[in-house]
Amino acid sequence: MADTFKFELVSPERLLVSADVEQVLVPGSEGDFTTLAHHAPLLTSLRPGLLEIGFGGADRRRYFVRGGFAEVGPTGLTVLAETAIDLFELQADTLLSAIKDAEEDVADAKEDALRDRAKTKLDHLRQVQAALSL
Repeated sequence: MADTFKFELVSPERLLVSADVEQVLVPGSEGDFTTLAHHAPLLTSLRPGLLEIGFGGADRRRYFVRGGFAEVGPTGLTVLAETAIDLFELQADTLLSAIKDAEEDVADAKEDALRDRAKTKLDHLRQVQAALSL
């Protein structure tokens, strides 16, 4: 059995994952990197992409993350993501429906602030779609 380390994935809304894991693939700003136990200290910003958590064996979980930071320290890895979407909960038809709704929100927005928020949401959804190649 491989060594494990403490991993936490935090979004602005809540703590999404707090577990001992074997590895985490992180979409860092300089490229993807895999964190294992005893990884050297590191601080990086995130780019939009897939974060994959290996709990051991075939047990894996994937999240689309966008914005934020990843920090590897003596106690483990912490990822603070502006956006984190569990791909287990995300189905292709759900995503397509959400994109269609967001496009309508952009078209219907009467105020700039509302339109900007709707465009940001639409951009997030399209990045998820691109990351998953749906």
